[in-house]
Amino acid sequence: MEQPDKLTVSTTINGEFRHAEVEPRTLLVYMLRDSFGLTGTHTGCETGQCGACTVHLDGKAVKSCMVLAAQADGREITTIEGIAPKGKLHPVQQAFWEEHGLQCGFCTPGVIMSSLSLLAENPDPDDTAIREALEGNICRCTGYQNIVTSVHEAARRIARGDEPTPIRTTAAD
Repeated sequence: MEQPDKLTVSTTINGEFRHAEVEPRTLLVYMLRDSFGLTGTHTGCETGQCGACTVHLDGKAVKSCMVLAAQADGREITTIEGIAPKGKLHPVQQAFWEEHGLQCGFCTPGVIMSSLSLLAENPDPDDTAIREALEGNICRCTGYQNIVTSVHEAARRIARGDEPTPIRTTAAD
């Protein structure tokens, strides 16, 4: 049986209907990065171990290196670029910034997407729940404590209804 050279994947990405022609074996992470330029979704281990490629598929956190692009056809995807309006930080991003939950930043988009999924299900998690929810996200720079602190702060911000805030580019802003 002959495989088609390309197939069309139609999906909603960050609230916008999009489609791309991809090879049948294309992973979702590569469709997002290569077809749509959404490079905030990082490619790390390509084995589902590190979590750097975590996105939301129909509202659930998934590792996009473990999902074929074809499996996203007709579904809704949210990437790190889609969680706040351009030029603003989502309350979770703001909490990570202020509580030093990131260092080099490579893992941060995946950790934030996993944290958002956790907070949607459990708006007031304890340390154990946070650590369990983030087990699939590897950070080689931090000791994880600032990440846990950041998730707690993010939960407080979401509970009080914080809106996305403008990105400050300098200390004088």
